[in-house]
Amino acid sequence: MHTVQHLNKESRMSEKLYLDDLYVGQKFVSGDYALDEAQIIAYAKQFDPQVFHLDPEAAKHTFFQGLAASGWHTASISMRLVTESIPLADGVIGGGMEELAWPQPTRPDDVLHVESEIVEIIPSQSKPNRAMVRVLCHTKNQRGEVLQRFRPKMVSFKRPAA
Repeated sequence: MHTVQHLNKESRMSEKLYLDDLYVGQKFVSGDYALDEAQIIAYAKQFDPQVFHLDPEAAKHTFFQGLAASGWHTASISMRLVTESIPLADGVIGGGMEELAWPQPTRPDDVLHVESEIVEIIPSQSKPNRAMVRVLCHTKNQRGEVLQRFRPKMVSFKRPAA
């Protein structure tokens, strides 16, 4: 029986997954992350200093028609949520990103979560203890609106021999 795995913080820390535990169609849902105006502005000041990320008043007169988080901020939060919700034993080792899109902006007071699904497992031809795991992820807000869609590839390892 295939189920969606909702992992609370305690089970995320104790239950570690190996390649042997993963299957195509397996789904994971992260916990929530609340984002506020101060976080958006602080991130933008350091990493993406554009008016629509920095100044709520000036942002009203831009393409976004209001303060919007940097897409890279959304991506950073999403990475945290993915690592917490897909507890790979050896960590979430990135093997690349096939797609990254922001269909709509992340706003102050959005509460983000990530829904992930394994779409393909590609065994290594040269290293039989590992595989590349392709995952489809959607970062959504509290209204279920997709703010980010991404397709990471993750390296996963088989459970070590006892």
